[in-house]
Amino acid sequence: MGKYLRRWWGPLVIFVGGLLLVIGTRYAAPLYSQPVMQVIASRVTQTSKTQDEFNNRDHQYTQQLTGRMLNGSRRGHSVQVKNSYTTSGAFDQKYRVGDQVFISMTKQTILIKGLKRDTVLVTLLWLAVFLLVLLLHRAGLMALLSVALNLVVFFLAIELNMARRSDGFLWLFGGLALVFALLTLWLILGPTKQMVITFVATISGTALSLGLSALVLALTQHKGIYYETMAYVTQVAPQPLFLAATLLGSLGAVMDESTDIVATLFELKTDKPSISAHELFQAGRQVGTTIMGPLINVLLLIFIAETFPIALLLLKNGNSWGYTFSMTMSLGMAQSLISGIGIVLAIPVVSFLASRLLVTKAGAVE
Repeated sequence: MGKYLRRWWGPLVIFVGGLLLVIGTRYAAPLYSQPVMQVIASRVTQTSKTQDEFNNRDHQYTQQLTGRMLNGSRRGHSVQVKNSYTTSGAFDQKYRVGDQVFISMTKQTILIKGLKRDTVLVTLLWLAVFLLVLLLHRAGLMALLSVALNLVVFFLAIELNMARRSDGFLWLFGGLALVFALLTLWLILGPTKQMVITFVATISGTALSLGLSALVLALTQHKGIYYETMAYVTQVAPQPLFLAATLLGSLGAVMDESTDIVATLFELKTDKPSISAHELFQAGRQVGTTIMGPLINVLLLIFIAETFPIALLLLKNGNSWGYTFSMTMSLGMAQSLISGIGIVLAIPVVSFLASRLLVTKAGAVE
């Protein structure tokens, strides 16, 4: 009974503590310096239809909101504010009774700045942490710790980049990728031979794909790559920024693939100690080819998905598929191809390393 309680006390504490934290965010408005209002009444006062030259139809509404101030010197007072929104909701939002919103107040006007989303964010974080600890226990805690430490390292790298005024941007984030991989694998797998093989294979596959892609881009003089479509490119050269984003984006997929192959080969060697290095290599290739397709498709969907909303807007406003693709999806497609190269190259690399390092000349596990 005592062992059972020790096993489940952690998830129970996280569940209760997280639930209290979620509830607390609904009453955390006094902690904010910005004025916060809770909507207590809403009514639509005006509606209108709109249609543009491309036959796109939409409805626009004006709602009168009554709210109660939750912080500041006017806490508890009622205020009136108007809000305009459309059915499409591309650049606006409808507010409902119970919503808490940030507002900007002057002597003449009150404007809504946006929805207070801390409750939703904390709820999602709480569920993620609770499910990881509940289902994976110590492994889940190590995964959470690796994510937290990687975030800290990432923000430190951003601060260092700002201090250096983006000098050596690509080299900085290349080193960051090394730290990410080493820190994550060390926390998840521990200081073992499996961790070393996975780390070397991950870095090798990622570096080879990035190096080959940079060589191809240089030989073709970056033709067909529309760096000007990258958001917020100001003081940083777009080419290194593109390669750094691709590096960090593909690192996780290559690491995932390498971890799966190495773990499978370790189990195979344990179950069949007499297996040869050649057989291990072939087994690693088979595992890699099985998981390669889903990983490449996941990366493609990730890179393309973020461009999907703006692509739909361009198509709905009379732009051709060719223009829409080049202006919104071409960079994502290039990143997917580069990541796919890394995934493919990692298969023989990790299979070779694992097969040679797992088997000694006597045929035993080292």
